[in-house]
Amino acid sequence: MQAVISAALPVFGLIFVGYLCARRAWLGEAALDALNRFVVYLALPAVLFQSMAQITWAELVNPGFLGAFGGGMAATFALSFMLDRTVRGRLTDASIEGMGAAYPNAGFMGLPLCLVAFGPASVPAVVVAMLLTATVLFAISIAIIETDLQATPNWRRTAGFVVRALVRNPLVVSPFAGMAFAAAGIALPAPVLHFTTLLGGAASPCALVAIGMFLAQSSGAAKEPRIARAVGRLVGLKLVFQPAVTAFLAFRVFDLPAIWAHSALLLSALPIGTGPFMLAQLYGREAAVASRAILISTVLSVVTVSLLIGWFSGR
Repeated sequence: MQAVISAALPVFGLIFVGYLCARRAWLGEAALDALNRFVVYLALPAVLFQSMAQITWAELVNPGFLGAFGGGMAATFALSFMLDRTVRGRLTDASIEGMGAAYPNAGFMGLPLCLVAFGPASVPAVVVAMLLTATVLFAISIAIIETDLQATPNWRRTAGFVVRALVRNPLVVSPFAGMAFAAAGIALPAPVLHFTTLLGGAASPCALVAIGMFLAQSSGAAKEPRIARAVGRLVGLKLVFQPAVTAFLAFRVFDLPAIWAHSALLLSALPIGTGPFMLAQLYGREAAVASRAILISTVLSVVTVSLLIGWFSGR
């Protein structure tokens, strides 16, 4: 219980603070957008850049983690995609919902949770998970959507769109920039290190407050039966199916060190991130399912993630 209180309570407490800020309008209507941009464009990139610049390639590459976390994500996306395809029959909607079922909130929640639960040694696992989520899963979803929306599929145009979307994403560019420094054997100068430390220190609290504010604004999403069924399917896949598959792969199939296995399981058990909602808005699709699924999965994760952290502490 002490481990749960120490690790989970501060994280979910900050989310609740953000929820209160939005409900009480303490920070104004534009606060969520500004705070979200600060986290995405400044604070989180600073953490990722600094972390990657200070580790070796050997510390980062772990095939077993890629197999466990990536395998759980791929299985969840595939199952959701097939289930939704049989119901709605449109590749675009199936791709967005498949992404929702498999898209953990690794950056905004995974980083602070892993730091509290496992310490700085878990940062490489978080970065790999974020890259798999923000590059591979995002790219596959966009490629499917672009192919579906084009009367005559143009693979060159689709590939160009995906590449442009990724290279403009600071959460993708910053860790690769850090890895370039590490590969070149260049130590970060003291002023740069102090700068990224100060800026990155704001990433976790601001990200968690932003999640709470987003949840407060999403609480009025539509509740019609069709949407409720879709939301239930996504939440079940995300909070139950994905961590179950990942746990099997991490503990039964791959020989992973404890911190990598535990990080893989915790990251896979996180609630749905905002990526599917952003993608639905980008392509003008119905965003009610994504926003509602984010809300419910995050609320339920207070229990599921807390139980998981308690299980880790007992091992």
